[in-house]
Amino acid sequence: MRLQSLVLAAMLACGGALAQPVSIKVDLAHKLAPYRPVYAWFGYDEANFTTGHDGKILLRELHDLSPVPVYVRAHHLLTTGDGTPELKWSSTNVYREDASGKPIYDFTILNGIFDEYKAAGVVPMVELGFMPKDLTSGTNDYQVHYPGRTTSGSVQAPPKDYAKWQELVRVVTAHLVQRYGAQTVRGWYFEVWNEPDIDYWHGTPEQYWRLYDSAVAGVRAALPGAIVGGPATTGPGNPRAYKFLDDFLGHVTAAKVPLDFISFHAKGQPRIQNGAVTMGLAKELNDVDKGFEIVARHGMAKLPIILSEADPEGCAACSMKVNPANGYRNGTLYPSYTAAAYKGLLDLEARRKANLISMLSWSFEFENKDYFEGFRSLSTNTIDKPVLNFFRMAALMKGNRVSAVSDGAVPLDAKLANGVGAVPDIDALATASTREAAVMLWNYHDEEKSDASAPVSMAVAGLPKSASRVLVTHYRIDDTHSNVYTLWKAMGSPQKPGPEQIAELKAKAGLQLLESPRWMTAQSGTVKITTDMPRHAVSLIQLSW
Repeated sequence: MRLQSLVLAAMLACGGALAQPVSIKVDLAHKLAPYRPVYAWFGYDEANFTTGHDGKILLRELHDLSPVPVYVRAHHLLTTGDGTPELKWSSTNVYREDASGKPIYDFTILNGIFDEYKAAGVVPMVELGFMPKDLTSGTNDYQVHYPGRTTSGSVQAPPKDYAKWQELVRVVTAHLVQRYGAQTVRGWYFEVWNEPDIDYWHGTPEQYWRLYDSAVAGVRAALPGAIVGGPATTGPGNPRAYKFLDDFLGHVTAAKVPLDFISFHAKGQPRIQNGAVTMGLAKELNDVDKGFEIVARHGMAKLPIILSEADPEGCAACSMKVNPANGYRNGTLYPSYTAAAYKGLLDLEARRKANLISMLSWSFEFENKDYFEGFRSLSTNTIDKPVLNFFRMAALMKGNRVSAVSDGAVPLDAKLANGVGAVPDIDALATASTREAAVMLWNYHDEEKSDASAPVSMAVAGLPKSASRVLVTHYRIDDTHSNVYTLWKAMGSPQKPGPEQIAELKAKAGLQLLESPRWMTAQSGTVKITTDMPRHAVSLIQLSW
């Protein structure tokens, strides 16, 4: 493997395509594990964008891309305010108190959000946060506006009365049950707070334990059997976050508090290096590896794990105007990174014998912003960005995950140690079901540079004897396919595109074929497919018989 890496490095140093094809061997008969739709989860800070013009459109697209339910998580479901969204801020005004301290509930805004989820056919993941203004123990300003430190307001403080907090959670849960039905809500995930190990929580860990215990009691009082969990901590690769998650799991075990799923976050770390973006895949993978290790050590490996934020970095609302490295979000670097991370997470799950059910992408859309401003979003002014097509590809895979071995892959341990730096990660992920299979391919490198392509020779073996002819359908994300960003730039990067330009952009924003579907003849249960993979390209090859 080291020799292969040295050869690849030497070839790439010379520029252009690799002289020898990367060999990928897929064995449809070698089953690894059921393919679970961990991709079908999304989230965002600005809950009020749910009912915005563009938000409504995108929610329906998310529903339509997946054959299984799509889950949506949002911050600020309990925050006080008039429902006007800002960057990193939302509100529902669900709770306030009269002069005597008696709670007053108003579900108007919250109903609008959850009714929109229902109308779009997506499933809420109910994040219980943040603290209503009349319930917070904080004494500083309630809201701090972006670009100020938005987590410094008293909206992030512990409750002044934990009994009232518990009752708030009970009443909100009871309202959801009354409005949407107990059977429906029993299938939702209730997560207590967000990132309590940093300044999203202005209390001590022990105060969070109490917040969690009270919230769970409130949810379960309204809906016995409801799915409850947390603690939604930041990446366990950080020692402080590691300790918080470790201590929390110790608390729920000792206190015998219900915990139906474990959630934590995982983030990469892009930066500008030598004038170009360099991603940080190693950081995200290490966050997940450390989290899985903690869960296993507590004997909780069978509990579902939700990565309730899993992203290349940590600030969706920070555009590339604020951080130039965030320009990666517009083009092919974002989907190719996500493809490499996707397999890395699945490989870590298998190694640690974990139970991963979600790789939630903290990305949605930002209403009334410039086109391609570089927010971490799936669409811009209703124009789908290339990364959304990665999720469409992932949704075309089903059945069982099967063996896919590439001699151009960067080994998992090397990614954990150094990311993808010396040579590109040219790898594959494959699934198979009764009469079809799918192989996702990518050519990823942490560096943004795109001057190297790789010929790939792939053998798909293990086809049934009855499959003498196979229909091959090849989808592609690259500079000219499933990539409306390059088309927009070719138009001159218009911030006020005309109707004809918008129509052209929308027509080419979805998942596109690299070539027309074709029939291929299988020889001894194997078909051989060759293709050229440009740097940061992602392919999805479907086979049916």
